Amino acid sequence: MKKLSTGDRVRFLNTVGGGIVKGFQSKQIVIVEDEHGFDVPVLISECVVVESASDSKMGKYSEEDNTQKETVQDKMQKQKDSVPEVSISESYQPEETAEGEKITACLAYLPLDQKNLSTTSYECYFVNDSNYYLFFNYMNRENNTWKSRYNGIVEPNTKIFLEEFDKTALNDIEKISVQFIAFKHNKTYKFKNPCSVELRIDTVKFYKLHSFRENDYFEDDAIVYYIIKDDVPEKELLISAGDLERAMREKEVSERRPQKQAVRKRRGDPIIEIDLHINQLLDTTAGMNNADILEYQLKKFNDVMKENINNKNARIVFIHGKGDGVLKTALIKELKKNYPNCYYQDASFQEYGYGATMVKIK
Repeated sequence: MKKLSTGDRVRFLNTVGGGIVKGFQSKQIVIVEDEHGFDVPVLISECVVVESASDSKMGKYSEEDNTQKETVQDKMQKQKDSVPEVSISESYQPEETAEGEKITACLAYLPLDQKNLSTTSYECYFVNDSNYYLFFNYMNRENNTWKSRYNGIVEPNTKIFLEEFDKTALNDIEKISVQFIAFKHNKTYKFKNPCSVELRIDTVKFYKLHSFRENDYFEDDAIVYYIIKDDVPEKELLISAGDLERAMREKEVSERRPQKQAVRKRRGDPIIEIDLHINQLLDTTAGMNNADILEYQLKKFNDVMKENINNKNARIVFIHGKGDGVLKTALIKELKKNYPNCYYQDASFQEYGYGATMVKIK
């Protein structure tokens, strides 16, 4: 295979895409600028040259060619200057653990002032719970494009601060993506597939104290979104209208493992809260597609309704998140069909934002 050089145009071997080689992170990793102007770290073995830099320009450069060349070089230098500098100490050898041979990584969000959630700002951290260095890119979606918020290398078994933001920026992080490649420095290691995960952040949780929970990585409570657990990337829990239609037709799926935390009744408060976010109902969604997830959420909804249908005047708040509105639409359809005597409305915006529906048993 032809040796890569700066300026070569390449395509990716096992994934869609490609771009122009900008530089090299290491002997195994090349930095490729894609069609959107993003710098993407890729394994050299995953790249195929489609146009060599040496083939595109032969012989003498004309004055126009030299001008174009300088323009491209200037552009590449500016882009290089805008990327955070990353380096690995030749002498540093990170401490490794037996469980760290399988990669676990997550994003953690912590309030700066937990006692004043209505006004506080937040911090975001990237946690690398593994024996591998992770070259990662943290970004948010803007319409049909992506914007990088932080990129760099995080050392093994380390958490790194990414950003601080206030409530005005919550809408910007509703759709987040993290991509990374894993490697070890100056030693052999098992190959790990590049990881790319898209997450939908439920920003309503940032207004609720009980959403920030005890965790393994911080002394303070935090909202944690896993990117990968034990080498298994998290699936994006987005539900399309097509998935909803299929879910209504399919047979009831077999019972899943016990729920983690579904029903919470607060003392002195007659309102029962049911969080239907799938990560609050199941420890894992491995083997489940979007239709299975929706069907499980609807089954939980119906179980709770049947348990409380004789409790007159009982009020139940089903937390479903704002999202695309698919789960909320499905709940309302179930209410109209199976519980016509029950009253429902949007739950308190101050308490839940747009992400919850309150049902009153008559």
